[in-house]
Amino acid sequence: MEFQTLSNGVKIPVLGLGTWFIDDDKAEDAVVSAVKTGYRHIDTAQAYGNECGIGAGIKVCGVPREELFITSKVAAEAKTYEEAAKSIDETLGKMELNYIDLMLIHSPQPWAEWREDKRYFEENIQVWKALEDAYTAGKIKAIGVSNFLIDDLDNLLTHCEIKPMVNQLLIHIGNTPAELIAYCKEQNIVVEAYSPIAHGEALKNETIVAMAQKYGVSVPKLCIKYILNLGMVALPKTANIEHMQDNANLSFEISSEDMEFLKALDFKDYGEYSYFPVFSGK
Repeated sequence: MEFQTLSNGVKIPVLGLGTWFIDDDKAEDAVVSAVKTGYRHIDTAQAYGNECGIGAGIKVCGVPREELFITSKVAAEAKTYEEAAKSIDETLGKMELNYIDLMLIHSPQPWAEWREDKRYFEENIQVWKALEDAYTAGKIKAIGVSNFLIDDLDNLLTHCEIKPMVNQLLIHIGNTPAELIAYCKEQNIVVEAYSPIAHGEALKNETIVAMAQKYGVSVPKLCIKYILNLGMVALPKTANIEHMQDNANLSFEISSEDMEFLKALDFKDYGEYSYFPVFSGK
């Protein structure tokens, strides 16, 4: 298992299991299957409604807690210090954990106001303070954000005591926000890519399919390798153990010419999932 090192020295596995859309009653089995396959990094969120199931899976997966890297996220709607602090304790309670490895602010704005004019700069400083305090108290080993743009990050960096260590973003072949990624790297913020297979829509893209065929690999494998080659953490989502195994077996190389070609692609068709705010369906 390969790792990246966060700015505070914590090691994060570069391949994690995303659990968006995995129901609470299926989450335990998904964690057990993932761990059996070699995964040590599980990503959830308060908004996913499956923290109890993920926690149950951690308990019975057969691997010591300290060998696992568990992420959750403060709900996008929690925009006061008190709400955020309370939600962190609730997450620890639901998952029956003494600590979480990484906690993120899920979004700079509540989902109902995604990317609208009100930016919640002041509120996010308060939420960040709750994360800093939970980190200092030992409840969380690392803290970060998700879906934050450059000015959202600037706002925190100007007012924080502890810098964000991670920014988790929608990134996949066809959607690689170069300026934002470069900014994060300059600030020593590790970038994580969620939906690296574009919520499955990459499987239907002829250009991506043709490139995967060229290398004799599945589309998900190509998509995950692309993310890792860019120096980011990949969080493919699946509850299927065969897909987990396939996604973790990445012993092939994409040529630098093909990486440049893939980086230049513009592909943002999310099919039936387009109505989600993160895919810009208001």
